[in-house]
Amino acid sequence: MRVVIVTESFPPDVNGVAHCALETARHLVRRGHDPLVIAPLGGYAPAAGMYESPCPVVRVPSMPLPGYPQVRIALPGRRLSAALADHRPDLVHLASPFVLGARGMAAAARRRVPAVAVYQTDLGRYARTYLGGGAATAWRRIRAVHAAADRTLAPSSAALLDLTEHGVPRVHLWPRGVDSRRFHPGRRDAVLRSSLAAGRELLVGYVGRLAPEKDVRLLAETSRLPGVRTVVIGEGPSAAGLRAALPEVRFLGRRTGDELARLYASLDVFVHTGPYETFCQTVQEAMASGLPVVAPRAGGPLDLVDHGRTGLLVTPGDGGAFRDAVRFLAGSAELRVRYGAAARTAVADRTWEAVGDQLLGHYEAVLADRTAVAA
Repeated sequence: MRVVIVTESFPPDVNGVAHCALETARHLVRRGHDPLVIAPLGGYAPAAGMYESPCPVVRVPSMPLPGYPQVRIALPGRRLSAALADHRPDLVHLASPFVLGARGMAAAARRRVPAVAVYQTDLGRYARTYLGGGAATAWRRIRAVHAAADRTLAPSSAALLDLTEHGVPRVHLWPRGVDSRRFHPGRRDAVLRSSLAAGRELLVGYVGRLAPEKDVRLLAETSRLPGVRTVVIGEGPSAAGLRAALPEVRFLGRRTGDELARLYASLDVFVHTGPYETFCQTVQEAMASGLPVVAPRAGGPLDLVDHGRTGLLVTPGDGGAFRDAVRFLAGSAELRVRYGAAARTAVADRTWEAVGDQLLGHYEAVLADRTAVAA
């Protein structure tokens, strides 16, 4: 099968859309298919050995999003259309389509090529966060692009409900995989943990972008708990402000690969504060690392965290609720071990290979539907 993956982000970008697109391309190659990736041209080159694309990548000129340079917006041009025509795909995969993806959808429609659109970013809520409004406009755009696709794939039950309530048709569930060999409790490093904890009894960590929609500021009360050391791993436009607002927190910057896996496994508790996650890959990576998780009772974490068994779900936006949950887990090492073991068991079989085969099942269903309509 020849597949074109049109994605709004691709490595060396570090985010959920980029990572999922890369793993999709890898799985297609593993299964003997022929993918091509079309993505925005980034503002920087990857470090040597940082990642290797499994297939050709066509880069489209782009510009940074004002105020958030890590996000690139593809510029108009003929490169996408030409690349799609040259590859002659059987199917187009649209990863979090909005700007480049919308053009990919139009190009696929002109060539009568079936398209699968993968919903990954809650752009309606992002519009409210960054622009103070515009959620209705964002949803009109989302609805138009996804309604044109043969099938939309939602990463969680909450995202599926959101799409359906906003009038998007033909929505199906497709979760995300996790590298449970890389993210593993066996990577726990006592020396690393000791250096980070700096004499505190409990090491709490957050991994993710440092941006307004992630609500990392809510860690302020947790960071002041006696005996608790809080670390934040990631970068983004809010980094400088958060460093000033959270003086008790140790900021480690961007970490990737095996180094990130060691950091996860060396934590005692993982906390994710963002309430707008359509899935929340970092929660799944933390669970694979054998950690109890504290997360908002909203969005993707509702599918991932089994409250009272693998972690705790708390009221979104309530820093005191996060503090109280961490304090509760700090009181029992046995409970943390039990939650962490259950978390690992819950996600250990959610490999990218298994999830990738589910995706191929969606592709096959779409192609079969097109064949039936043509007949």
